[in-house]
Amino acid sequence: MKNAKFVPKKSANFYYLDHALKNIFAPQGVEILESPLAFKKYSWSRKYFNKKPHEGYFIWVKEQPKQALTTCVAISRSKTNQNLDNLLIIEKGISAQSLVSCSALAIGLCAKHQAQGKIVLKEGASLSYKHLHSWGQNDYVEPDYEFILEKGARLDYFYQLLNPPKKLIFKTKISLGEKASANLNVVMKSKNAVINIEEEMDLLGQGAQGTVNLRLVAGKNTQIKAMNKLIAKAKGKGHLECQGMILDNQSSIELIPDLINKNKNSLLTHEASIGKINQEEINYLRTRGLSQKQAINLIVNGFLHLNL
Repeated sequence: MKNAKFVPKKSANFYYLDHALKNIFAPQGVEILESPLAFKKYSWSRKYFNKKPHEGYFIWVKEQPKQALTTCVAISRSKTNQNLDNLLIIEKGISAQSLVSCSALAIGLCAKHQAQGKIVLKEGASLSYKHLHSWGQNDYVEPDYEFILEKGARLDYFYQLLNPPKKLIFKTKISLGEKASANLNVVMKSKNAVINIEEEMDLLGQGAQGTVNLRLVAGKNTQIKAMNKLIAKAKGKGHLECQGMILDNQSSIELIPDLINKNKNSLLTHEASIGKINQEEINYLRTRGLSQKQAINLIVNGFLHLNL
């Protein structure tokens, strides 16, 4: 499958295949365990898990890491049903980078991947979090992640869907404490898929700031529905930007922004657009020697590119 092997498995700090742990490598100052073992070893961790985990990873960053932490979860067998509970904790004042990949290693596996996760940034911590997905055309995928940012913490989050599953339910919740900030970027290009996006960002502490940026492309026979909620409960600033591009008459994109301001000193803003490719752009690129398909791909890739 194109793009399926986008993270080196053997070099990952945590590599999990189907229902088996293949590799753990924990650098100095970082503890990495399977979730069931962490749940048993650390009683304090249980408040972060919604239930007793059966599989998944636990990463506890206690000291400043010297390089990015990589996590790889993959499916190789037909009709595999993964149900992961993941926990990542960044301790006070630490700056970390995390690269996470989840993928199917073949096209026709008809697999199911569910992942519930919590990412906790303690006071003054920062995290650059990149999450890549690549699936087969008959897979079902449901990630559900919650980010908890304490005072002064910072999150830069980037999610990219490289190859879509048959159905994707994508859930994200971000809670921002005092003077915490988050920048959430989601890029999806899909075909022959049903995608439901549910995002919520809560400004809970004084001076919290958050932005959400979506770029969605609906190719052949695709339905995308994005529900994005931005809530201000304390003085802060939030911005939601959604842009969609439709490439096929049998496809649709539905954007449902929901801005809720509960503090008179907060400012919430929103921008949205859904449209098609400008034919003049295609014609211009055709005059430069590109085929129709090449011109469309170039325009779509430019639309999906974010200056992060």
